[in-house]
Amino acid sequence: MPEPTAQDQMARMITGSWIAQAVYVAAKLGIADRLKNGSQSVEELAQATGTHARSLYRLLRALASVGVFSEDGAGQFHLTPLAETLRSDEPSSQWAMAVMMGEEHYQAWGDLLASIQTGETAFDRIYGKPIFEYLGERPEQAALFDAAMTSIHGRETQAFLNAYDLSGINVLADIGGGNGRNLIEILQRFPKMKGLLFDLPHVIERARPNLEQAGVADRCQLIAGNFFESIPVEADAYFMRHIIHDWDDEKATRILRNLHHSLPERAKLLVVEHVLPTGNEPSFGKLLDLNMLLLPGGIERTADEFRQLYQEAGFQLTRIVPTQGDLSVVEGERADTK
Repeated sequence: MPEPTAQDQMARMITGSWIAQAVYVAAKLGIADRLKNGSQSVEELAQATGTHARSLYRLLRALASVGVFSEDGAGQFHLTPLAETLRSDEPSSQWAMAVMMGEEHYQAWGDLLASIQTGETAFDRIYGKPIFEYLGERPEQAALFDAAMTSIHGRETQAFLNAYDLSGINVLADIGGGNGRNLIEILQRFPKMKGLLFDLPHVIERARPNLEQAGVADRCQLIAGNFFESIPVEADAYFMRHIIHDWDDEKATRILRNLHHSLPERAKLLVVEHVLPTGNEPSFGKLLDLNMLLLPGGIERTADEFRQLYQEAGFQLTRIVPTQGDLSVVEGERADTK
């Protein structure tokens, strides 16, 4: 097979959203779940999903052509390794991610031009309010968001724990800790450690049953609050993963300054995010940066941008520890520490 031309490669990039939306529809219809016990015909699948059989066939045929599902000679559709990841009951399921990206995220990306022209957040413009306020009013969408974040970040916690030594940390505070999954894995790795989970009240309530089910609730204090107002939490280390990137420089600085007010003298600040490489080096974080522009209005940062952000908030950046994945631990401490 000849090497693809530049035109071929560009055409695949231009039509990439076609595959993404086809995957979204298959996930929304639960096709992978319906095939987990064996193959089915398109007629059976159409009847079960309330869809038009011929149109559903065209969808599944297209997905089979890129390795998502397969069709046999008898017209039966089967799961493939790629399709298995769309099962909602798989531990590493991408089902929630596929659905979330196919709905509000897809709409926001469709408004990319306006955000580039104005610098404004597409989500706010389309839905009339910030994304986290929107999720706070919609429990079903919030649960989907939590599940999607778990599927995205599940491997990241282990990579963080393998790269950064937390031994000696008696109390770890997870600021903006969401559904508690990060803290659960950390506390399970360190049985003598105690945890603090700080987030908005409605988020804390979503996290509580997860901590109880994991058997770590007795070692974890839940504190409801708003990190734009204050962070009344005292710990040996403060962990924030994918939090600072949600906000522009002014809001990120406000969060860090509020944290600075509570931070004991020798405590560590551990921000776990993409640290963007300079130049033309490929990085998923450079694409994620556009997603931050479009949805929460945040930004992915370079090492120099993190250093400047820390200085503005009263911290000094002590080191950057890369993990096995795409993320790094941007370690800091109070700049006035002697």
